[in-house]
Amino acid sequence: MTGSKIRHVTRFAPSPTGLMHLGHAHAALFAQRAAGPEGRFLLRIEDIDVTRCRSEFVDAIYQDLAWLGLTWETPVRRQSEHLDDYWEALEQLAARRLLYPCFCTRKEIEEEIARAGGAPHGPEGQLYPGLCRHLDGRERRDRIARGEGHAWRLDVERAAAEVGPLEWRDMSRGRQTADPLALGDVVLARKDIRTSYHLSVTLDDALQGVTLVTRGEDLMPATAIHRLLQALLELPVPEWHHHGLLLDDGGRRLAKRDAAMTLRALREAGRSSAEVRALAGFPD
Repeated sequence: MTGSKIRHVTRFAPSPTGLMHLGHAHAALFAQRAAGPEGRFLLRIEDIDVTRCRSEFVDAIYQDLAWLGLTWETPVRRQSEHLDDYWEALEQLAARRLLYPCFCTRKEIEEEIARAGGAPHGPEGQLYPGLCRHLDGRERRDRIARGEGHAWRLDVERAAAEVGPLEWRDMSRGRQTADPLALGDVVLARKDIRTSYHLSVTLDDALQGVTLVTRGEDLMPATAIHRLLQALLELPVPEWHHHGLLLDDGGRRLAKRDAAMTLRALREAGRSSAEVRALAGFPD
């Protein structure tokens, strides 16, 4: 992926919920290389999860990336500082009756799935069974007025019918047909915050002028929802490149929850930045 003709705008968008590991290094280096020598590489901090994100992890992201030899444009966009942007987009969708409030708890959803003997499966697991999809307007308004906690879900079937067939292009896999119904009625605003991953990442990529979205192949199913949101909100459509994932010795994806070896630990153990870049799949 070299040559003067490559001049994409790419981004690395970590969540500061823990220290970065080799998987993060691979994703960051991949995005920076994909921008090309005349392109632009952006850093975005996806810190909408206020219960898990911590400022010390933001500082650690900056330190680790600089140690790896990466540079990025400033200012860095932090999602927590732009919640009004996401709420404005939600209001646009709500005005078109493409959203509905969901009052379900996780336990209620699990119980409904059990009563029904299971739920349809999508690429990310069992789909939301639609408990709140058909509540009438009065009940919805009354429950909101009583202060009941609720998320906002996208009525995917109605939204997909409004925009019609959609496609997108992955640089390594070619033209793809978007199937947003496969993920069901996804949450666009959580009960505790006015956005979600799907909404904020789609809007941020558009607002920042990202032309090539690079990310792990585990996120490929979500691209159908993001393509749908782009069509609904009349946003520009980038290209995507879903890259492979770094795996541990057991063949499992490196993850924070599994205490994957962190870049800080590798640095403190005496590994050089060049060695760590090589471990992440990018030898000099």
